[in-house]
Amino acid sequence: MKIRTLIVDDEAHARNRLRQFLEDEADFEIVGECASGRRAVETIRHEKPDLVFLDVQMPQVTGFDVCEAVTAAGHKLPLVIFVTAYDQYALQAFEVHAIDYVLKPFDRERFRKALDHARRQLRQTGDAQSNARLAALLEELRTSQIRPGRLVFKDGSRVVFLRTETIDWIEADGNYMLLHVGNTTHQLRETIGGLESRLPADKFMRISRSIIVNLDRIKEVQPLFYGDHVVILQNGTRLNMSRNFRGRLGELLGRNAGS
Repeated sequence: MKIRTLIVDDEAHARNRLRQFLEDEADFEIVGECASGRRAVETIRHEKPDLVFLDVQMPQVTGFDVCEAVTAAGHKLPLVIFVTAYDQYALQAFEVHAIDYVLKPFDRERFRKALDHARRQLRQTGDAQSNARLAALLEELRTSQIRPGRLVFKDGSRVVFLRTETIDWIEADGNYMLLHVGNTTHQLRETIGGLESRLPADKFMRISRSIIVNLDRIKEVQPLFYGDHVVILQNGTRLNMSRNFRGRLGELLGRNAGS
């Protein structure tokens, strides 16, 4: 049986080059090509390829976002070979987690080595080990500088790609976090501590046990009684800030915490 392969890259010449290489391999069958991450998520769900050549640095929805979106929706990830321009951090991460990649501009010898590796992986009876390595890589990249300012998560039947800069404030609601973005509220299953660790520390501040606020959305802070404060956002939302959290806010805003 042929190895059903999907090509995902926003650059047409890169897709053409990958297609040319794959057409020389009799045991590989190209089942589709995608120029965007969003299209890739849908194609993976419907075509269920055995292997995906997946560009890392696509705009809006990156290759890493594609992996998270597919798994967040409950679908099985195919074997992935990442396609990337030279990025030292990414290459080190791939090497550490034994995840295969090919570099742009493409080298036929390296490409064939990646295909040989894919053949060996797909001949194995199970892919649990490969999936575990990819899950570990994505977890590491969550807090790295390679994917700044982005959250990917399942909200009901949808997979949401959300830039953190668009979030106004966040509140805990049982086992979920409610992300307020303008007039829209997204629901994310996560702990407040876990979500806080995924947000840019210089842009978001936890002001109570259950609330995180985007510092760029703060209009003013007013004192209340017994050391508590109220944080007023630009849209008029009023949020209570516990006195236990006001010290760090003062530090981040360059103010005296006691003023």
